[in-house]
Amino acid sequence: MGTLLALASAAILDYSALYVINCAIFPFGRCRRPRCANGRIYSRFSRKVFRECPRCEGTGRRVRVGRRLYEHLAAEHRKGTS
Repeated sequence: MGTLLALASAAILDYSALYVINCAIFPFGRCRRPRCANGRIYSRFSRKVFRECPRCEGTGRRVRVGRRLYEHLAAEHRKGTS
């Protein structure tokens, strides 16, 4: 039981370390809106452009959650040390 718990905690730590590295190297990810392709929302019935995606503001990219958390913590640190 102890070995299984150690293995599970090591896997969680490895995954979180890889996510932190991924957020540092690649701060942007794809837009998560279902019909958003390259910042444009397409009609359900045809492939005509309907409008720009409001979630990603027409860029097709979004800031990852880990990067937002890092920026928030860095801003709090800057406010506290000055």
